[in-house]
Amino acid sequence: MMLEELRSLAEVITPGDDDWETARHSHAGPTEPDMIVRARSVSDVAAAVQHAVRSGLPIAVRGGGHSAWGSVPGGVLVDLSPLDDITITGTTAHLGGGATWGAVASALAEHDLGISAGDTASVGVGGLTLGGGIGWMVRAWGLAADQLVGVQLVTATGDILEVSARSHPELFWALRGGGGNFGIVTRFDFAAHPLPAVVFATFEVDGDPRAALRALRDLMREAPRDVTATYMDVPPIDPSAPAGVTISACVIGDDAEHARRTLAPLRTVDGMKVTDIGVRPYRDILLEAPPADPDAPMPGFIGGNTLVRELDDALIDDLAGFREAYPMSVLFLRTLGGAFSDVAQADSAFPARDAEFFVMAGVFDIPGMPGAPARDVVEQQWDAIEARGHGIYGNFSVSVEPSFAKKVYPPEIRARLAAVKRDWDPQNLFSRNHNVQPT
Repeated sequence: MMLEELRSLAEVITPGDDDWETARHSHAGPTEPDMIVRARSVSDVAAAVQHAVRSGLPIAVRGGGHSAWGSVPGGVLVDLSPLDDITITGTTAHLGGGATWGAVASALAEHDLGISAGDTASVGVGGLTLGGGIGWMVRAWGLAADQLVGVQLVTATGDILEVSARSHPELFWALRGGGGNFGIVTRFDFAAHPLPAVVFATFEVDGDPRAALRALRDLMREAPRDVTATYMDVPPIDPSAPAGVTISACVIGDDAEHARRTLAPLRTVDGMKVTDIGVRPYRDILLEAPPADPDAPMPGFIGGNTLVRELDDALIDDLAGFREAYPMSVLFLRTLGGAFSDVAQADSAFPARDAEFFVMAGVFDIPGMPGAPARDVVEQQWDAIEARGHGIYGNFSVSVEPSFAKKVYPPEIRARLAAVKRDWDPQNLFSRNHNVQPT
C-alpha cells in the first residue's frame, strides 16, 4: 500500500503538514515518526497496519500519550485518540481504544458504576490495561486487566478479531498484562462495578517516615479490601505535588464513618494528622497531568519499581534511607493484596500476584545541579532494593531498552508470551513496547 493509497483511506499526517507540530506532541513529549495515522475507525487502524507491513516500518500506538515509547523516532504512529467512544450496556462498559480514564469515570458515574483504573485522568485506557493497570480499587476489584471481558483487536496482518476468554483464550490471557505486543486494541469491554462514590482521605506525616510506613503496612494487612492506600514522599520539584510525606486512602462507598474507623490506627502515629477526608465522586480523585512543555522537558530518573511480597522492617529502613540520602528523590508505595491476589499467577501475564506492595523510588537526574549524585552509585543502591522484589510493573517504567521485558516478566511468563507472539506477530511488527520476542 503506497502512501497515497493510505491517505485515501485514513487521515495521515507527515512532516511539513499543517497539523504536524500539534500532532507529534503528547504528554510524554515530542516524537519524530515517519508518519502519524489519526485513526477514526477500526478500518483506519487496519489500513495503517497493512501500510506498515508493506513498507517495512515498525508501529507505535498512542492512546492517552503518556508512554515513553512514543519518543522512539521513525515508524508509523497510530493515534487512537479519536476512537474515544464510551458505551454502557447494563454493567458492561465498551470503551474505544483512545478513551481516557477521566472521561470513562465521568461516563460511568452517570450509572453509579466504576472500573479500577489508573490515577491520572488523561491516561489512556489502552496502555494502562494492556500493561495490567494498578489503580485505586486494586484491592477490591483487581487490576484494570482483571476486569476486562473482551476486546476488538487489529492483528499484525490487518485482520480484525473479537477476542475473549472463549474465542481466543491464550491471546486473551496475553493481552491482560502482556502489553502492546500482540496487536492494536480498538475497543475494550469491561465488567464495571457498582460505585456511588468514594471516601478519600489524606494524611500528612510530620515525623518518622519509618513509623508511618510500618503503621500503613500493619493497617493494610487487616483492612477490608474496599480500602486501597498510597504513601508518597516527594521533593519540592512539582507545584502540583506538594513536597513532603503524605498517605492517601480511597475507600469504596459513601460511608465516611466507616472510612474513619478503618483508618483510625494511622491517627495514633506521632506526627500524623488528617488534612482531608470526605465523600467524593471517583472522577474527582483522579489527577490532572499538564501537557508536556517542550521547552521544559521532564528530568531523567535514576531508579525504578518493584513488586514486593513482604514490606518488612528492613526494607522499610532501606527505602526511607534511600529517600533521605538524596534530596531530589521520590518514594511511592501502593498497597496490593485483596482481589489483586485472588487471581492465580497462571491466569494472567502480570507478575507477582502475591505481592503486598508496589514500590517505586528514584532520583531525578537534573544536569548541572550542585551535589547531584553519581548515577552508578544510585543505580547500585536501587538495584539492591529491586532485587528484594519479584517483578516489575512495566507501566511505571520509562525505559525504552529493547531487553527490558526480561525484567518485567519472569522467565515462565515471558516464555508463554513469546509463544503467543510467535502465533500472532511472528515478524515482531509491534515492537514499540516492553517487547517480547517471538519464539
